Amino acid sequence: MTIKEAIGKATIKLKIKNIDSPKLKARLLIQHILNQNRQYIMVYDDKKLTPEQEEKYFKAIEKLIKGIPLQHITHQQEFMKMNFYVNKDVLIPRADTEVLVEEIIRIAKKINAKKILDLCTGSAAIAVSLAKYIENSQITATDISKEALVIAERNAKNNKVEKQIAFLCCDLFKQLPKEKYDIIVSNPPYIKREVIKTLEKEVQGEPLIALDGGWDGLDFYRKIIHQADEFLKYGGYLCLEIGYDQKDDVMDLIDEEEKYRSIYSKKDLYGNDRVIVTKL
Repeated sequence: MTIKEAIGKATIKLKIKNIDSPKLKARLLIQHILNQNRQYIMVYDDKKLTPEQEEKYFKAIEKLIKGIPLQHITHQQEFMKMNFYVNKDVLIPRADTEVLVEEIIRIAKKINAKKILDLCTGSAAIAVSLAKYIENSQITATDISKEALVIAERNAKNNKVEKQIAFLCCDLFKQLPKEKYDIIVSNPPYIKREVIKTLEKEVQGEPLIALDGGWDGLDFYRKIIHQADEFLKYGGYLCLEIGYDQKDDVMDLIDEEEKYRSIYSKKDLYGNDRVIVTKL
């Protein structure tokens, strides 16, 4: 079977099972199996697969059909023009989160911010990106999951920013040394507990600890907003990623604290409210 034939057969299998973007995923998987780029696949699509490659490829296709995320099979996800290793222990970085990172980079340049705290770092996509794009920045990145921190440290090393990031295993601000930061950022778990079971199979394949935001999806925002002022410099910024329907609820939580000012939101690439920024 040639590369072209394998992709065609796999695409049909994925279509029948209503898998999103079947042709794209079929191609990305063949690239992963052959360890080749898109150009190679296009130029040499008449090249025959070995029996071992063919078997490995269609086993990977079956994993997709069972709901295992593509990124958990390839262990790769691009974010902010960098490659990140991901597995079942971390949330897969999404393009929407790049809106949050880009806004923080803009703020950091405006106020000459150097010290940044990233809560619920997961794969460290945010922390690594900030370290890469903000000159001389020093990032503290925390997560309650030791398994996630192993992946986070790996990504920092792979992207050559490990000297700029201190990783700590702690539950939000607990066990965190009392330091003051220019910016605190978090993309916390924010999905309502009852909604999780209704999500697509691929999303349900991600770690529950990275999805579950409590009964109303706001548990982490309450804690972060309530305590962030203890760790922010005066005039420092709190930057949060939110669910598409959480803007008003999260802004209300900020208002109730009566210690933050200049609240604003930013939309993602699809026009959904995705980022909230406020200032101490």
